[in-house]
Amino acid sequence: MDADSIGRFDVEVDVLVIGYGCAGAAAALEARACGAEVLLLEQAGGGGGSSALSGGEIYLGGGTPIQQACGFTDTPEEMEAYLLAALGPQADAEKIREYCRGSLDHYGWLTGHGVPFKPGFWDSPTWVPPTDDGLMWLGENAWPFTDIAKPAPRGHRVTSEGFGGKVLMNALSAAVEAAGIQVRTNTQALQLIMDGPRAAGVLARHFQDRIAVRARRGVVLATGGFADNPEMVAMHAPLLTGLGVTSDGGDDGRGIRMAQAAGAAVQRMSTAQVGIALVPGLAVRGLLVNDVGQRFINEDQYPGLLGQAALFRHDLAVWVVLDEQAFEEVPEAERWGVQPGFVAETIGGLEQEIGMPEGALSSTVHEYNRYAALGEDPYFHKAKQWLRPLEPPFAAIDVRRGFAPPEMGSAGRGGAEVFTLGGLRTGLDGEVIDLSGDPVPGLFAAGRAASGLHGHGYLSGTSLGDGTFFGRRAGAAAAAG
Repeated sequence: MDADSIGRFDVEVDVLVIGYGCAGAAAALEARACGAEVLLLEQAGGGGGSSALSGGEIYLGGGTPIQQACGFTDTPEEMEAYLLAALGPQADAEKIREYCRGSLDHYGWLTGHGVPFKPGFWDSPTWVPPTDDGLMWLGENAWPFTDIAKPAPRGHRVTSEGFGGKVLMNALSAAVEAAGIQVRTNTQALQLIMDGPRAAGVLARHFQDRIAVRARRGVVLATGGFADNPEMVAMHAPLLTGLGVTSDGGDDGRGIRMAQAAGAAVQRMSTAQVGIALVPGLAVRGLLVNDVGQRFINEDQYPGLLGQAALFRHDLAVWVVLDEQAFEEVPEAERWGVQPGFVAETIGGLEQEIGMPEGALSSTVHEYNRYAALGEDPYFHKAKQWLRPLEPPFAAIDVRRGFAPPEMGSAGRGGAEVFTLGGLRTGLDGEVIDLSGDPVPGLFAAGRAASGLHGHGYLSGTSLGDGTFFGRRAGAAAAAG
């Protein structure tokens, strides 16, 4: 809506940040550090958003104190090479370069704002470690990436029992309060207010009252993605239709649509993180196969990449095939309630139970066992530590049956839960780009509302990392006017 149609503004500040997850908190803190008067708007009853429900991994590297304490060396160049490969195709090379070069500084910024990391290392594939160790592999030590960059673990996990997102947001929220930043909760942004071509504020609703907020220097959209908006999902990412969503329920695409109404461009809207109901410790000790019994990926890659391959290439019709030893090697607490749905004394019997073509799975397991006995995997190059011949009895887990992460209690989740990665096209400082390729004056975006580092790929920690890093840059740019 046009600023001329506003009789008067109810509130005026230098920088307005919409959305109080990790990206919004980082933007507000940086804008305030630059001397700006800042207001944070949040549609929920408190800050946190989807960030607070996350596992709490932040992708950091280049030789952080945690990496050094755990005995690992790393460089920004190796980090950049891995991210370009793992987040591709069409990963944002410029943003990845800036992110990697600024990683050590960003680690210092996070810890300086009270975010805790413990110098301990978890050395097994998992979604979230069952310990409070502060460092974990996120696929850096898996082929084909070992041929591209020197492996170093970069999953920096916020110190927590269970999922660490809540600890991250508690720290950032305390910093926001200490900085004297104004926060208005239960306040939903409705429309951008434009002064000619420039974003000048927002019309919002607080319960039954409408509030016009003027932003003298800039508006930062940190409103999350659109996975909770079925219409947007059907329009932009139809393969995600009907799947579960990893969010706080508020990823409704509101900020994206508000900016589009002002001429903003979007990009990579079909991309998504796919968390399939697969226990990485079980999959890596067995085989991941499709509905005709064929392996299709290296099982010790980051599990989110397994999920993307399972959904986008096989419509989630995939099974984890393993034996009794593989199952028992994973402690019960780390199985997240998963039980095999099919069990047989022979591989032929197992493929019959599943309904696979006769001889298909048998051929795959025979070939796998033949090479595993030699400590080799010529097809997908799984790390030697996970290789051994599978022995009867055999079992198969249908990932579509779901599992129950401890943080979700008995509710569990179905075969896959997703969140969107595409969003507003932005520059290195979070400036929103319009359809002509020019910045929309006064308008910035960060977090899942923006199209950040990611191409088609995803790694844990690149949401919280991307959101806080580029949230900071967006906040500083907005404060500069």
